[in-house]
Amino acid sequence: MSRKILVTSALPYANGSIHLGHLVEYIQTDIWVRYQKMAGNECWYVCADDTHGTPIMLRAEKEGITPEQLIARVHGEHARDFAGFGVGFDNFYSTHSDETRDCANDIYGKLKAAGLIETRTIEQYYDPVKQLFLPDRFIKGECPKCHAKDQYGDNCEVCGAAYAPTDLIEPYSAVSGAKPELRSSEHYFFKLSDPRCESFLRGYTSSGVLQTEAANKMQEWLGAPGENKLTDWDISRDAPYFGFEIPDAPGKYFYVWLDAPIGYMGSFKNLCARNGLDFNEYFKPDSTTELYHFIGKDILYFHALFWPAELAHAGYRTPTKIFAHGFLTVDGAKMSKSRGTFITAESYLNTGLNPEWLRYYYAAKLSASMEDIDLNLEDFAARVNSDLVGKYVNIASRSAGFVAKRFNGQLAPAAAELPAIKAIQEAAPRIAELYEAREFAKAMREIMALTDAANQYVDSVKPWELAKQEGKESELHAACSNALNLFRLLTVLLKPILPVLAGKVEKFLNIAPLAWAEAQQLLAAGHGINAYEHLMTRVDPKLIEKLVEANKESLAPAPEQSSPQRHAEHQQKEAQAAAGDEAQCTIDDFMKVDLRIARIANAEHVDGADKLIRLTLDIGDARPRQVFAGIKSAYDPAALIGRLTVMVANLAPRKMKFGLSEGMVLAGSDLTGNTPGLFLLSPDSGAQPGMRVK
Repeated sequence: MSRKILVTSALPYANGSIHLGHLVEYIQTDIWVRYQKMAGNECWYVCADDTHGTPIMLRAEKEGITPEQLIARVHGEHARDFAGFGVGFDNFYSTHSDETRDCANDIYGKLKAAGLIETRTIEQYYDPVKQLFLPDRFIKGECPKCHAKDQYGDNCEVCGAAYAPTDLIEPYSAVSGAKPELRSSEHYFFKLSDPRCESFLRGYTSSGVLQTEAANKMQEWLGAPGENKLTDWDISRDAPYFGFEIPDAPGKYFYVWLDAPIGYMGSFKNLCARNGLDFNEYFKPDSTTELYHFIGKDILYFHALFWPAELAHAGYRTPTKIFAHGFLTVDGAKMSKSRGTFITAESYLNTGLNPEWLRYYYAAKLSASMEDIDLNLEDFAARVNSDLVGKYVNIASRSAGFVAKRFNGQLAPAAAELPAIKAIQEAAPRIAELYEAREFAKAMREIMALTDAANQYVDSVKPWELAKQEGKESELHAACSNALNLFRLLTVLLKPILPVLAGKVEKFLNIAPLAWAEAQQLLAAGHGINAYEHLMTRVDPKLIEKLVEANKESLAPAPEQSSPQRHAEHQQKEAQAAAGDEAQCTIDDFMKVDLRIARIANAEHVDGADKLIRLTLDIGDARPRQVFAGIKSAYDPAALIGRLTVMVANLAPRKMKFGLSEGMVLAGSDLTGNTPGLFLLSPDSGAQPGMRVK
């Protein structure tokens, strides 16, 4: 009996590009969905861009466009990249939709009616420069546990400690660099600590819906029996905020993590309206359909605690299973822009690399666990060349030409009792179970073992030698026909991984789209095939090198740059040299220097430095710039805070013992030395941070 299945992947945030780390999840999900559809199940795959929150609002402001314009553009970019890697969503939508708003309001209203929503006055950090309340990730400071500098407001990336932003030592706004102020505001909370939620979650998270390691983590977060470690969840944010306004609460908005998973429902509701599906059949409490979420292990807390608790207490069904996966490393390390291994999906496609190479490589690494996987670029090329080209495609390329030239493109009867054929047919149900269980690496190992056996058959019959011998026509015909039947059966097994290549094979073999059941069938005698065209090329190592180079972000200083401790002195020497030899520059030379209006959000002495002041500069970006300026002899740091100046924004960053200097401020001085001192440039009134000086 056909199953009815709804599948989702986590929603990509509409504030950045899709990269190869993201694709681990979407390719894993797509493979599983394609298998389900091949198996004859009614399976729908939906997703959406996650479009709300402060980062979206700030980025749109920086670009001088509306948030709606930003998310529309990014949606197009995301859709392009997903399509490029064969991720076959039935609907790729947006959380900024009427459907998601309606579902969010409905769930909120039902939770409120159940007594699970309450308001409280809280103290929260406020940016006096940007005039907005700051999300935890937009507050940085010194970790209260290990005292590491520049850590986020919710957890330390050095020691892993979790804490409240108010626990940070010397906090500052990551938006403007200003010192944040504590202000009171009324917020709305989902009472996750309510005994009803705790009781439900204890049963739900231990029911088999999660992987073992995920279930164990949930028990840590829930606490021992009799101990309730759950805390209530702040689901509101104050204006200005890009999102959905809470009903009957002017100026209050749903926190992005409230409506993000509800976006699954919104996307599916949109699909239902277009395809005539019954939304309630999939989301009613007693639904017999199946609901699966594929997510990264970093968002397990939201999907395994908040989300099912919301659904259950708002009168909806809960997920059948939640599948969490690990992260991607490249060449054994975290993705790195400086090494060129923080690779975007767009750059991979633009380089000319076949996206199905990556689909296969990920499949060969993925399991049902939450372990991280590694993309080793050298191994990537070797494995693709060996498995896909040297083994799989090689079967067709060594036999198809003889059938076309000698036998008018028609096949001889297949040898149904051939051991290599029987082995594939017997293995198909086992491989189906591995696909179902998301044990793709095990499935690939078994498929490649069957491919080896198929090649051993071709090697044993040697069609290239039979073709040279008189009277061996029937043996040649049989050998090549058997080889192509083996190739077709292997294509059935690989189709969830390689849908584009499978489509080419279907065209070449002149057959209808392959379903899983056809792993038990053979092509009939006399079946006509089309002319063979090369199906897949080998990975060129030069393309890998090109890909890495395309993604490198150099942090090396420009050749002529002196140390940041002597920015002012360096400027003076350059000016003296220019005056002495009357050097000139072109307008193009001048335009290479990106001069920006900057507000000094903070200024402070640098311990151990005689000439330096540490400046935190707001140039209109989401993240402030840190610059070490040699102006201590001329200025008191406290007198600098709040004033405007001019900085070189595209000067290569320079590492120094005090930290990373990310630019240069401009100052004037007397070339003759008759007038001592340095004088920071100040723009006219009305200038705003981020404006370009030209």
